[in-house]
Amino acid sequence: METQPTAKTRQRILVVDDCKVTVRLLSNLLKSNGYDVLTAVDGSEAIAAVRTQKPDLILLDLNFPPDVGHGGGVPWDGFLIIEWMRLMDEGTGIPILVITSNESAKSDQRALAAGVRRVFHKPLDHAAVLVAIRETLGPTSAPT
Repeated sequence: METQPTAKTRQRILVVDDCKVTVRLLSNLLKSNGYDVLTAVDGSEAIAAVRTQKPDLILLDLNFPPDVGHGGGVPWDGFLIIEWMRLMDEGTGIPILVITSNESAKSDQRALAAGVRRVFHKPLDHAAVLVAIRETLGPTSAPT
């Protein structure tokens, strides 16, 4: 068994993005750096994962097309997901890092005001994302 994280158990990261390629790339990156990965493609799946799996950190896209996550009629976007996370006992205190293609300074400010730790713009700098994860969750035994 790998001994990547220094914690008692492997840290779990929830990746929330409607783009399957982004989810796959981030999942592979995170797994190869010793993290367990949960995935969700919309707000409903993200909320369910937080309730049942209690991830240690969330990587969250802000933009979802109107046809994604229409289960129950809720038009999810990243800001609504953040709002719901903060209202749930299970979501309180889970750090969120945003990954987005939206390069609006206003959107970045809104995310940071909502309590997001960092905002990363796509295409992602994977090394910078890993550094932010390690700074947030603590170091792993993986090379820095």
